[in-house]
Amino acid sequence: MPPTVISDVPGTPDRPPEVEPPRSSLGFGADGAGDAARRRDLRRMKVVATGFLLFAAAVYLFTRYLEHRDGTDVAAWVGYVRAASEAGMVGALADWFAVTALFKHPLGLPIPHTALIRKKKDDIGDQLGGFIEENFMTVEVIEHRARSLDLPRRLSTWLADPVNAPRVSDEAARLISLAAEMLRDEDIEKLIEHAIKWAGEPEWAQPLGRVLEQLIAEDRLEPVFQLACDRAHEWALGSQDLIDRVVDEDVGPSWKPKFVNVLLGDRIYRELVDFTYKVKVDPHHQLRRSMHTFVEQFADDLQHDPDTIARFEKIKQELIGRDEVSDAASTAWKTGKAVIEQMLTDPNSTLRNSLSDATIQLAIRIRDDRPLQDKMNGWVVRAARHIAANYSQEIISVITETVRGWDADDTSRKIELQVGRDLQFIRINGTVVGALAGLVIYTVSVLIFG
Repeated sequence: MPPTVISDVPGTPDRPPEVEPPRSSLGFGADGAGDAARRRDLRRMKVVATGFLLFAAAVYLFTRYLEHRDGTDVAAWVGYVRAASEAGMVGALADWFAVTALFKHPLGLPIPHTALIRKKKDDIGDQLGGFIEENFMTVEVIEHRARSLDLPRRLSTWLADPVNAPRVSDEAARLISLAAEMLRDEDIEKLIEHAIKWAGEPEWAQPLGRVLEQLIAEDRLEPVFQLACDRAHEWALGSQDLIDRVVDEDVGPSWKPKFVNVLLGDRIYRELVDFTYKVKVDPHHQLRRSMHTFVEQFADDLQHDPDTIARFEKIKQELIGRDEVSDAASTAWKTGKAVIEQMLTDPNSTLRNSLSDATIQLAIRIRDDRPLQDKMNGWVVRAARHIAANYSQEIISVITETVRGWDADDTSRKIELQVGRDLQFIRINGTVVGALAGLVIYTVSVLIFG
């Protein structure tokens, strides 16, 4: 059996629910999770308010019946009760009309100044926007509020608390995952291709030559030379087998005695190890000076020798133009993205722990550094002041334009769901206050006129 629908028009019988018009695409959208409960509460309060009116009407009719039946012999109290119930009915009807007129035409009659929310929806949005702009979006209010929030201290204190670390990690992972979802692989591949082409357009030779020259002047390449010498000596120490094989296969006639190969291989090995050791331990060794000289000459040629510059640029263009370069960059992106997404799904992954630890350390530093907090608070205040001074109209337009785009009937229904239950207390209070006022007026008239 379908549920009974209680009309909010007093004295009318129950009627089937009206078919709601289609919702505007710019309206409130689907009913919220609490709309069903609000609709049920609103219907219940309408029944209660209408019940007060019907009770007052029943009392009034009963008193009129007693007056008609008893005439002049009617009991004295009947007049008082009749006056109270009559005034209660008037108050109930007046407040029913006032409440109903906010959302619709009472009794369906197009009475002027009714269905106010439907008709004045745009004006309400403009007035609401103006009220917020004049009282909330002023530079003084926004600046005071931004300063009083002390956002850097509060935020850093919350982030520095280890109890909040899991949530920080979850939110950071969620933001990174969202960014990864927004970045399509095709767009990233095109970006990589354009970046490679853009990087290859300017000449590299002369800037690289200047960098090498600066590094040589500051003696920054010496660790590189030392590393190369160390690796060469380590290789020489392990080269005995290679030397023996080369001597057996490529040195002298194949019929030479075996001991000759052994003696020759050992001699070459000892000389090679000794030579690389001397180069390793002597920063002023002739070979190391030659390495310095070669790099210095190469740095100069990269800047001033046309042939070297041309050859270097040709190698660069050939390298950048190879499909393997762009394919490798694209593959690196896809692989890195997959690895990051996998690590983000693991609450105990190194990435998430590192993000959480870094956030906590930064928050601790801000929390314990009051001058830094004051400086950051100044940044927040300046940003808030700039937004309030230059973008308040744009922010308010979000309210006014959104309200303007709402469907009028949809807006009226939604607002009634939100506040209609409380407005039914106006009807109840109107009945009670009207009855009391009628009783007082009747009592005073009796006292005066008897």
